[in-house]
Amino acid sequence: MSLRHALLGSLADEPRNGYALLKHFEQSLGYAWPASHSQIYPELARLVDEGLIEQTGAGARNSKTYALTDAGLDEIRRWLESTTPERRVRNDATLRTFFLWLLEPEEAVQQLERERDYSAATLAEFRRISDEPTGANRKALTYRIALEGGIRATESRIEWLDWAIEQVRSPKWRSLE
Repeated sequence: MSLRHALLGSLADEPRNGYALLKHFEQSLGYAWPASHSQIYPELARLVDEGLIEQTGAGARNSKTYALTDAGLDEIRRWLESTTPERRVRNDATLRTFFLWLLEPEEAVQQLERERDYSAATLAEFRRISDEPTGANRKALTYRIALEGGIRATESRIEWLDWAIEQVRSPKWRSLE
């Protein structure tokens, strides 16, 4: 996935300004594809230049509202239908797991516990979102499906972290060099 496709998909729903797109990322898409202010605004300019979106309004403080063009809709559909998703994920927390052997056992446990706490907080946030009412349309159902995927993946991660903590706490770990 790319930022451009996340922006096109977001604008397929309704016209938005850059701030509204940033908030949309922070509240939903960011769990799958985070983006910052400094990434979103230059990409919006490129999408305008390529004719995939157009500026449809202007507001206070030089705010610009963007809408998807027919070419943009064609591009998001092409991306959905005919490209293979990138399934390799860069995950700093998982990368650190490979090197836990360099820490003292209690330091390794603390590292895993911090990750578990983070995952538990994320799960609580997902469950809070899950309790919110949604619309009765395909977009709302699609977002609910994505949210359920996040809930299940996070539950699985917590289960794995609990197992990993037990491994590091085990006498076997302490006896190995």
